[in-house]
Amino acid sequence: MSQLTIEPTGAALGAFVTGIDLTHPLSAADAAALRAAAVTHKVIFLPDQHITLDDLERVTDALGGRTTTPFVKPLDGRPMVIRVLKEADAKIGFGEAWHTDLSYLPAPPAFTCLWSSEIPPKGGDTMWSNQAAAYAALDEATKAEIAPLYGVHTAGGPYAAGGYYAQVQDQLSMTILPSDEALKEQRHPLVVTHPETGEKLLFVNQTYTRRIEGYDDERSARLLRRLCLHAVEERFRYRLQWRPHMLTIWDNRATQHFAINDYPGFRREMFRTSVKGEVPQAA
Repeated sequence: MSQLTIEPTGAALGAFVTGIDLTHPLSAADAAALRAAAVTHKVIFLPDQHITLDDLERVTDALGGRTTTPFVKPLDGRPMVIRVLKEADAKIGFGEAWHTDLSYLPAPPAFTCLWSSEIPPKGGDTMWSNQAAAYAALDEATKAEIAPLYGVHTAGGPYAAGGYYAQVQDQLSMTILPSDEALKEQRHPLVVTHPETGEKLLFVNQTYTRRIEGYDDERSARLLRRLCLHAVEERFRYRLQWRPHMLTIWDNRATQHFAINDYPGFRREMFRTSVKGEVPQAA
């Protein structure tokens, strides 16, 4: 078993993990240790990992198995790997709003793995927000109000045939596959229980949560706006300055994230996989 060194960021979430070489197959003990670190710290950063895509897929499998990403063209021959790319002359990036990956699915991914192949000389940071901390900081009246409620999630805004990415495809470096399949709706509790820690988590995001079930439009929009703003307050965040060849693994059930597009004229290339998840359960 590798001797992992774990250094927390000191922020609301995040830790740097060293002492493991992911170019070699993971033992069961190492895989369990990595998963435990990601669960405990919500997001972990492994610098200086000069891995191949085969290695990335092997790590993903060791953490729980790969799953696909709808509406984004995968790599040829690797249907469960996507290239997150912004060329130097592109204006629009990918993931430029707070979100939990694929929350519009019945069982969103448990973890996301993102490896930096090429980064700009400055900018291109990613932020994460801790949704256990966000829930814990809610006032008791709000906790009582949202306890029985469900949010309705859909990928229609970004990925429908007339959605955002369809309108800006000529400004993107990635191939998005718009479809009205993205309009399908999925209900999830506003408060879910983490299946491994038992923590209560706020499960709502501005990208995919469209309304609150049982509330009229005005009341739903008002509460959603308040929860979405609260969920990503500065006190719950960590902002990562990427390094080349860094692998980041985050607990998608317990976080939101945001890719910052502030590097015009420079190229940024990442490779992403997702780990199979479970159906979110009400707290």
